[in-house]
Amino acid sequence: MKKKLLFIFNPCSGKGQIKSKLMSIIDIMVKAGYEVTVHPTQEREDAKEMVQKEAGKFDLVVCSGGDGTLDEAVTGMMQSERKVPLGYIPAGSTNDFANSLKIPKDMLKAAHVAVEGRKFPVDVGYFNGDSFIYIAAFGLFTDVSYQTSQEIKNLLGHAAYILEGAKRLHNIPSYKIRVEYEDQVIEDEFAYGMITNSVSVGGFKNMTGKNVLLDDGLFEVTLIRMPKNPLEFNRIIASLTNLTEDTDLIYNFKTDCVKFFPEEVIPWTLDGEFGGDHKNVIVKNVHKALEIMVKNKENK
Repeated sequence: MKKKLLFIFNPCSGKGQIKSKLMSIIDIMVKAGYEVTVHPTQEREDAKEMVQKEAGKFDLVVCSGGDGTLDEAVTGMMQSERKVPLGYIPAGSTNDFANSLKIPKDMLKAAHVAVEGRKFPVDVGYFNGDSFIYIAAFGLFTDVSYQTSQEIKNLLGHAAYILEGAKRLHNIPSYKIRVEYEDQVIEDEFAYGMITNSVSVGGFKNMTGKNVLLDDGLFEVTLIRMPKNPLEFNRIIASLTNLTEDTDLIYNFKTDCVKFFPEEVIPWTLDGEFGGDHKNVIVKNVHKALEIMVKNKENK
């Protein structure tokens, strides 16, 4: 019997570039010995629902789109009765997680990896009953991704995030939060926080720290205190982008579980998409929860 593959793609991601390559991608899948079922996403959460309901009927699920499409596929797989390997063909503006896994930016090369590569078990984040694959964040700029229209993203690419984010600098929100992890407690006022399993965020490498592994059962946590003046804000930016300056304005640590107890409800993003408004939050690392297709070792 032929192996079965479910191919889900977002036709709008990345300037709709998949439209000109769709037949070639499907041909690569068929030549790899798969019977392919194709499903273009119709609306938000369509990929999640499709994977959740149908994944168990297939040997492999491949999704194509931006980080949001990947997040939906991962969430659906985590909720599926039977988990199967997941291939990813990046087609978005930043594709942080694909960069972390060294999945090629070229869509046809990525398609080959999805069907011919090796299975790599990755950690997945549990967030108050939801899932994320590479970042959960709150505060400054976190709403840029989901409040920037798809048309602007397609037109300007990564510059869209920078332009949209620049509008926020004059009015930085802050949150008073008690943070607990292992036997540690931090109480402070934060402008930004992120729990990550990625070597890059927003297209910027090294912002999540050093020695990042995607399968070690640990998250990298970065919490930024509310800057009191422009000088402190500049120190934060310098520390994040250059990793040359230690600053008491940023907390960095690794953990498999972290809890947040804010004084007010906070909006969160999960993998660049709106993750809901939450008061108390528990984030746990589910060690090696899913298998993602990556390059064979000899092709590195």
